[in-house]
Amino acid sequence: MRVALVHDYLAQDGGAERVLKALHEIWPEAPIFVLFHDREKINYIPTENITESFLSKLPLHNQAYQWYLPWMPLATENHNLKNFDVVISTASMFAKGVITGPDTLHISYCHTPPRFLWADNFAYISDLKQNPLIKFILPHFIHRLRMWDKMSVDRVDNFIANSRTVQQRINKYYRRESEVIYPPVELGSCSLQKTSDYYAAGGRLVGYKRFDLIVQAFNRLKWPLKIFGTGPEFGVLRKMAKNNIEFLGQISDETKGQVLSGARAFIHPQLEDFGITAVEAMACGRPVIAFAGGGATETVLPNETGVFFTKQTWESLLDKLLHFNYENWDSGHIRNHANKFGSAIFKNNIKKHIEDRYEEFKSGFNQQALISFYAKDRC
Repeated sequence: MRVALVHDYLAQDGGAERVLKALHEIWPEAPIFVLFHDREKINYIPTENITESFLSKLPLHNQAYQWYLPWMPLATENHNLKNFDVVISTASMFAKGVITGPDTLHISYCHTPPRFLWADNFAYISDLKQNPLIKFILPHFIHRLRMWDKMSVDRVDNFIANSRTVQQRINKYYRRESEVIYPPVELGSCSLQKTSDYYAAGGRLVGYKRFDLIVQAFNRLKWPLKIFGTGPEFGVLRKMAKNNIEFLGQISDETKGQVLSGARAFIHPQLEDFGITAVEAMACGRPVIAFAGGGATETVLPNETGVFFTKQTWESLLDKLLHFNYENWDSGHIRNHANKFGSAIFKNNIKKHIEDRYEEFKSGFNQQALISFYAKDRC
């Protein structure tokens, strides 16, 4: 079975990139097709396996890739995917729009339909750090990109959703069925240990993840807080924060495990597709204080592995923190629950799913060929 992997782009290290890494570990000979690759940020995938699009030759494609949004569909369609039995796209943007031949099975692992085209398009535009002219022009491109995105869904033979939350979005926006396979979580970098006096939060520091709520709450509480990760909101959040809040920037998996293991709890304020970092915190035996929406409702067990706050406001988070008892949590039980989302389980599930779908596809293709042969013979 000749497999090719397609990913939107490799410009940031997040959960989607860890899915790609796990897929490449299953099929190490599979080439990877991306729009562009920032080798400084993503260095754990062999570069000899990666093929970039023409966008990689344009200036500032890694630093200001949003400027190239209107050309991303064209670049995606230009990936040469001849002579493959199976193409697996991992997409939160355009990768699912690749063009494959009639005898190639295309399975798309969907992290979410593009937020900026569907659920959060107004917030995406308002959050852009661009001049007013760009904000005026962009909605016209978004309309065209939305039409292309909807059309490109027909190029996918089979959808996999990374959570039930995303499964519902796929059904709403694309009117397609999908099977849920939770993404892989690396569980080996944590150890159960005595907690310190701080709380932890982290991930990609982007607007929709609402780290501003955490900063506002802890500014008032004056409790110690450690935030790890980088992103466009890093400078804004650091300016907002008081001295009790420490920004760690980009850290290694080992350091992240130490930070999570020592925290009283992990704060998860966003409406997330799945929320890998929250599961990583539970793998370290630490409870999660999460907003009651999105993927966290599928991974956090109320009062067993964490608690929820009901409104996505700093006031609601503050109230939950004031009533949160960080003692008397069963770290072993929390970790055992997180083990259900481990990388090995993901690899077994998705490998079986893709091999089963390919056997069905081959069977259907051969049956259709037989029907065509007999129909031609009768003419």
